[in-house]
Amino acid sequence: MFFWLKNPKSKEDLQRLLTGLRTLGGIETVRAIHIGVPAETEQRGVVDASYSASEILCFDDVAGQNAYQVHPIHKKFVADCEHLWEKVVVYDVKPAP
Repeated sequence: MFFWLKNPKSKEDLQRLLTGLRTLGGIETVRAIHIGVPAETEQRGVVDASYSASEILCFDDVAGQNAYQVHPIHKKFVADCEHLWEKVVVYDVKPAP
């Protein structure tokens, strides 16, 4: 997932979002979590560093991902943080054969 903050220059809003994202690791079906912000690498045409924060979650299966969607921790994260972002992009990926 990639998040674009409404106020991208606000360090406080970014910290609130990152704190909220970290709570998602407490969901039983989340096997791994990686939270990041854009790296300060050189600008190249193939790099999109316009987002504010990113998150990668790993699940054992689709059932685990479905359980995450309705989990109270996930719902609380959305309720507490959705006012911070203007855009979210999700890429659902499975291992390649």
